[in-house]
Amino acid sequence: ECPLCLLPQPPEAFPALGSCSHRSCRACLERYLCLAVAESRVPAACPHCPAPLLPADVHRLLPAPALRDKYEQFLLRRLLLADPGTRWCPAPDCSYAVFAHGCADCPRLTCGREGCGTEFCYHCRQPWHPEGPCAPLPATPAAQLAQPEEPAHGEALGQAEAEDIKVCPRCSAFIMKINDGSCNRMNCTVCGCLFCWLCLQEISDVHFLSPSGCTFWGKRPWSRTRRILWQLGMVLGAPMVISLAAGVAVPVITIGIPIYMGRKVLAGGPGSRRSSLSGCQQCLSVTSSVLLALFVAPIITALTVGVGVPLVLTYVYGTVVLSLCR
Repeated sequence: ECPLCLLPQPPEAFPALGSCSHRSCRACLERYLCLAVAESRVPAACPHCPAPLLPADVHRLLPAPALRDKYEQFLLRRLLLADPGTRWCPAPDCSYAVFAHGCADCPRLTCGREGCGTEFCYHCRQPWHPEGPCAPLPATPAAQLAQPEEPAHGEALGQAEAEDIKVCPRCSAFIMKINDGSCNRMNCTVCGCLFCWLCLQEISDVHFLSPSGCTFWGKRPWSRTRRILWQLGMVLGAPMVISLAAGVAVPVITIGIPIYMGRKVLAGGPGSRRSSLSGCQQCLSVTSSVLLALFVAPIITALTVGVGVPLVLTYVYGTVVLSLCR
């Protein structure tokens, strides 16, 4: 059975992938890849895990030559955009890339495409300007996009665009997001950079737990006053909150695991192996499962409290206190 379409298929309908061991039917993989290429999600990942599909598998599964050519173009452009030394010709209707490694001291670049020859600057990526320094780049692409006629409407439009369009902190690709307070954890599809929409910094998965003022949801970071009050509350209230959480977690884990295991073993469906056992065998199976869970539950409780409490204390009285001192 294909895990995507849930239809029974013969074994030969499941092509092997070189990137991982997951299997899906050829028809589902073809539709998935066609949609990925149409949406410029290249390189495409396995539909079941983050492993990127090998180009040989993508060429084998894409049905049309035009899609394969578009996949190659997108793949090449993604690789070039992720290279910090690559510069793109700013001339209209020219998508030529120039490898400009080591050109910071001599910033005058020339497009090598036949019939173009545009000269542009390595630093500001604008047409060459020998008479003066580079013009300051706008904070967001919206400053170049907004050209309103009426000042009042223009300011509102520029502000809306500035909130909706930002630049990837690693590869400077344009990122658009509706700034409606939704998830602020952004992943650039060009270079794979994981960054925060609010502060535009590369982040890890614990960024929104840090005292940075950035929240997982929200339109803007917390103010300095609110951030300091929240950190002071964490420092002063951490012992009480940790004691309360541990006091609730210990009995819940110790009692809940045996109850869960007993119900899980007892709830054998009509088609399960449990239904073929006699009443005495079922009782013995449930009893042994509960006794095993009673033995394992204290160990899990001790590990949870013994590891979780020191980690929380280290974070509160280490990271948070250091942030307050700063």
